Amino acid sequence: MNALELTGQARTHVVEPPGLQCLMHPDAASAYLAMRESAARSGIVLEAVSAFRHFDRQRQIWNAKFRGERPVLDAKGQPVAVDSLTEARRVEAILLWTAVPGSSRHHWGTDLDVVDRAAMPEGYAVRLEAAEYAPDGLFGPLTAWLDRHMRRFGFFRPYVTGRGGVRPEPWHLSYAPVARSALAALDVETLAAAVRGHEVLGEATILSRLPRIYRRYVRTIDHAPRMRSRWARPPAR
Repeated sequence: MNALELTGQARTHVVEPPGLQCLMHPDAASAYLAMRESAARSGIVLEAVSAFRHFDRQRQIWNAKFRGERPVLDAKGQPVAVDSLTEARRVEAILLWTAVPGSSRHHWGTDLDVVDRAAMPEGYAVRLEAAEYAPDGLFGPLTAWLDRHMRRFGFFRPYVTGRGGVRPEPWHLSYAPVARSALAALDVETLAAAVRGHEVLGEATILSRLPRIYRRYVRTIDHAPRMRSRWARPPAR
């Protein structure tokens, strides 16, 4: 991927798989479609509620949280009154759950937030909260199925153990064969160029702390074991 693709400012590295209504990297899409078909045989209707996310969309989310227009949660999932925080602390609070624009793994088209549509009652509003994915939660069977099968298709969870950066996200899957090289290619300078002058609120604070943000919130993940790109072939358009 080039710098614009790595930071979500281009869509040249993603495609829209038939019937999914979302954009993914071609290799991730092929693997996901194969995994979805396998899950269906177990009665699970795997659905990606978020896949590729453009820089502009990530900036909208970030800026809305910075202004207090969207909820900002602490490490325990409780609301934070951002208006009472300094700019530096506001940036740190948002980073627990939301990536700085340009640094989101969703920019690569390799990462998905998934649910089991078959498990959802009519009218259910997905919250993407840990309790939903716990053993006794609505998506507990989905979690168990993914634990057993996702690595066979090249997927892993980058945010599991809470290593001092992004909080655990059991709904977040990443396609390792492509995401691994994207992470290696994204450096501080590329990220700084994406943030600088692109109307990201808190820009000065972000740029002054970017090396630390990069180490803690971009590089600090639960790494996947080495996996081959078995499903690396473009889906039919």
